[in-house]
Amino acid sequence: MRSPVPDYLAEMLRACGDDAGALADYIPELASADPDRLAVCLSTIDGTLYRAGDSDSEFSVQSISKPFVYALALADRGLPEVLRWIDVEPSGEAFDELSLERDSRRPRNPMINAGALTAHALVGDPEDDVDTRVERIRRLMSACAGRELQVDRRMYESEMSQAYRNLAIAHMLRSYGVISQDPRDVVSGYTQQCAISVTTGDLATMAATLAAGGVQPTTGERVLPMQVARQVLSVMMTCGMYDAAGDWMTTVGLPAKSGVSGGILAALPGQLGLAVFSPRLDSHGHSTRGVRICTRMSSDMGLHIMQAPEPARSTVRRDRTLRRADGSLARVCSLQGALQFSSAERVLRTVADGRSVALFVLDLRRVSSVNDAARRMLAEMLRRLQVDGAEVALLDPDHVLDLAEQEVVRLPERWSSLAPLAGHVRV
Repeated sequence: MRSPVPDYLAEMLRACGDDAGALADYIPELASADPDRLAVCLSTIDGTLYRAGDSDSEFSVQSISKPFVYALALADRGLPEVLRWIDVEPSGEAFDELSLERDSRRPRNPMINAGALTAHALVGDPEDDVDTRVERIRRLMSACAGRELQVDRRMYESEMSQAYRNLAIAHMLRSYGVISQDPRDVVSGYTQQCAISVTTGDLATMAATLAAGGVQPTTGERVLPMQVARQVLSVMMTCGMYDAAGDWMTTVGLPAKSGVSGGILAALPGQLGLAVFSPRLDSHGHSTRGVRICTRMSSDMGLHIMQAPEPARSTVRRDRTLRRADGSLARVCSLQGALQFSSAERVLRTVADGRSVALFVLDLRRVSSVNDAARRMLAEMLRRLQVDGAEVALLDPDHVLDLAEQEVVRLPERWSSLAPLAGHVRV
């Protein structure tokens, strides 16, 4: 059978309607772009890429580079240090406004140009030259895309020839001590990061890397710490679409970032990365057809981040109490799925309502993942069962619970099967 997903994506392109936007004519190279190119790609977090349209056409990444450079600054400096220089509040202003916070003089967030220039200056060592900083950024974006990306020198030179506003912003940042480097060097490096060439498939894979908590979906490489990916997605959610962020979040509901070349990158944490490309822009600087496609797909596929899944009612797959040959009771609690706070709470409630037993077996063979909150909750449950006098056994061949020895009082060797209880009587 052929998957219907590519057919659905192709239908999205056919149904996206007329394009009433305009090219970004303030950059000569973008002003001459083919306005009719159109593509959409979807990447799962395990590496399957679906595509339709001009998905292999290359274009400059532009402001879609901002989340990844922010991520690199966070990885290099840590969140507290980056927060000293860049806030995380929506600006309510256009992306290229010459504005800073009144008291702190920080840029309001890393998705507008003032914040993006600052984030660029925070990458690596302050004494690094332009080429060193740009190369680190290029390598990170390449790792997220799963292939080597390159700076389009022609695009860079075209943008630098008109970079007056960014130079003004950089000089403003330097005058307040927000950046320490030469403003022209910062703008040069920032413009090169924006001139890196990508395809729509690259962007979808890069989005899936963020959605997977920093793990690249095709190579399996962890390219960003999980906490960095979470921070980046959080800022994208509130600030990534500039002064249209509120409208975007209520209608599309995905952390996203746009670029003036016509690309939009969006990520649904834990599920997928999405990318669209169409060069004509609306008044906010977003692809007109791209916004329509993302809006339609979010509605069709239930992708809105606030559209919560059904409560974890089926976490406990089976719960049995057996009488052993010596007359003592053994309880086998079998779980399934991905365990988070709500599902772990249901397990705790189920176990707390049961009778005291001599042996408690926690069967995790059908559990796909356990997040940190659920791990700590289940570890405490096992500890309390042991304090109450029960022997505890784990069926966890894939080590999804990953307990440290000190987290349980006396954790016996993990059982490989339920064979020791076979034939015992259920009570």
